[in-house]
Amino acid sequence: MAAAGHGSPSSSLPRRDPPRPPRDGYGVYVYPNSFFRYEGEWKGGKKHGRGKLLFKDGGYYEGEFTDGEITGEGCRIWASSGNTYSGQFVLGEPQGRGIMTYRAGGCYEGELSHGVREGYGRLVDRDGQAYWGWFHDNQRHGQGHMVFRNGDEYEGDWVRDQRQGHGVLCCADGSTYEGQWHGDVFSGLGRMTLCSGAVYHGMWINGHPAAQARRIVILGPEVMDVAQGSSFDLNVQLQQDSGEVAESEDGRVLKISAGVRYVQLAAYSEVSFFKVDKDNPETFQTPFGFECIAYPLWSPKSGALEPRAALESARGDPLLPRGDREPAAASDTSRGQRDIPGGPPGEARGCEPHCPEDCRRVEQGCARFSDVCLGPPPAGYSPVLFLDDPCEKAGGRPREGLGPGRTPTTQDPPGGSRPDGAATAEPAAAAFPGEYVIMIRDVTDPPFLGHVLPTAFKHLRVSGKGTDRQPHIPGEGPESLS
Repeated sequence: MAAAGHGSPSSSLPRRDPPRPPRDGYGVYVYPNSFFRYEGEWKGGKKHGRGKLLFKDGGYYEGEFTDGEITGEGCRIWASSGNTYSGQFVLGEPQGRGIMTYRAGGCYEGELSHGVREGYGRLVDRDGQAYWGWFHDNQRHGQGHMVFRNGDEYEGDWVRDQRQGHGVLCCADGSTYEGQWHGDVFSGLGRMTLCSGAVYHGMWINGHPAAQARRIVILGPEVMDVAQGSSFDLNVQLQQDSGEVAESEDGRVLKISAGVRYVQLAAYSEVSFFKVDKDNPETFQTPFGFECIAYPLWSPKSGALEPRAALESARGDPLLPRGDREPAAASDTSRGQRDIPGGPPGEARGCEPHCPEDCRRVEQGCARFSDVCLGPPPAGYSPVLFLDDPCEKAGGRPREGLGPGRTPTTQDPPGGSRPDGAATAEPAAAAFPGEYVIMIRDVTDPPFLGHVLPTAFKHLRVSGKGTDRQPHIPGEGPESLS
């Protein structure tokens, strides 16, 4: 019992009161929890004026204090994130204007509220992308201007960090889009103008045009009949999957070229085939069930499409086998215009909206090629004629009214002989009667929204003296083009 009445040795020691913060003036104070340490100005026992508050984790605040609170101008470093903020504070939180620098890269300069971006400011991320505009709840929201890493620029409406509403996108390659956005993609009514000069103006759904062209259609009869040496016109439409004209499209570049049936039928032609000065002439398949070789086009009015230049243009068609190609004739570039390449997107390309003589630009989904004419066979093309009799003299010309019984001659031509021994016709001023094809292909460069339209074909039959077929000129009669 006596032992119980004695206190422990520690209980007999005098109890120490915790140190009190300075009352006024400059002083240093370590808080009882040892997490905070303050050194700076005091007033009435509260932090007031300029000072530095250090945290045990290594972070700190240095700046103005008001009535014991972090309020005013100052600088805060967070040890956990490594971010730094310099600017205005209210009750310990960044509020007002300031600059936030992120350890991961990038910075924000502008207005904040309760530590998050709120109001107008400029944000640069770690990739160097920059945004000037309005923020809400730390996200881009309202009007703003954004410069992306790839050089694209957007100015318009934002909703919760996504482009939404009306905006203008200017791409680094010169293409532009102006119109409606939703969920960060084109959505609604908008106009896309590509650097190639192609334009789509219409509705967009989830970033894709709602009425984009899917094919090229050459209007007119299934087989066009043309008189020998006559010119003709071609009306072309870009059509959607539904068959409707893609009126929302302008500026696609369409290129015309031609081919001649490699092995002709005697019922339609004076020529059996063209002997080409190559071991393996380049041929291509058509949807009409026969093979063709390239053939020149020319315009009787402009004269720009000379036979040789047009032939080289036809040989550039991607449907033809790739081989050694000669450069185009000088007349092809005499007007200071370069040809629009038809190769794959990876090849060299330009963004100037050039349109050579053998090309047309689409307007509201339509194009027209006027005064098109098949030229005479070019150098290197030797026509091998059908003759009544294999023993007929080479000096005699084929008689009129060629029929299915004709066979190609194998005798020497007048004035000399060929190593192959095949007789050839005298140079022609126009295309021989026979079967040809016209091709219209999409050479828009770069491709319109990454999509190249399939090549369109038209079967052409040229009739001349000695045939019983009446020539048909497109644009006249019941089969006239609409």
